[in-house]
Amino acid sequence: MKLLHPLPPTLGPFHPAVIVATWFWSGRIGFASGSWGSLAALPFAVVIAYYGGQWALVPAAAALFALGVWASGVYSEANEISDPSPVVVDEVVGQWLTLAVVPLDPILYATGFFFFRLFDVLKPYPANWADQKLKGGLGIMTDDVFAAVYAAVSVGSVYKWLI
Repeated sequence: MKLLHPLPPTLGPFHPAVIVATWFWSGRIGFASGSWGSLAALPFAVVIAYYGGQWALVPAAAALFALGVWASGVYSEANEISDPSPVVVDEVVGQWLTLAVVPLDPILYATGFFFFRLFDVLKPYPANWADQKLKGGLGIMTDDVFAAVYAAVSVGSVYKWLI
């Protein structure tokens, strides 16, 4: 098992596309990169939700989506792989969208983490369609947005059931 995924040969570790695409290098961990990226999204989500409210995660995710399309496209092109596993900015966007529907709470955030990882791995329609049909940075990012919709509905339902 690799401890770290190698960088694309033409990009250094401090290239802005590498920092964003790997979400501050968390995606470079050599196993379960998507889970590490989702986990690395949580502290940022806490800060955003604490200072801006839970719904502030939506515009933050939208802005990061746009940046992520660029960064993941640059990274995948430099790596010559359509969806390299170190690219986890898509997981960050998906995790933030999932958590936007619940208040800042450790149990709900853990539940949202679980549901997002589940739907990101399962890729129900239309996530599987986006994963297969859309190319480049847009394709990398979009399937996780669809997975986030399923996860948000699930964690939101749990929250409504609990209150």
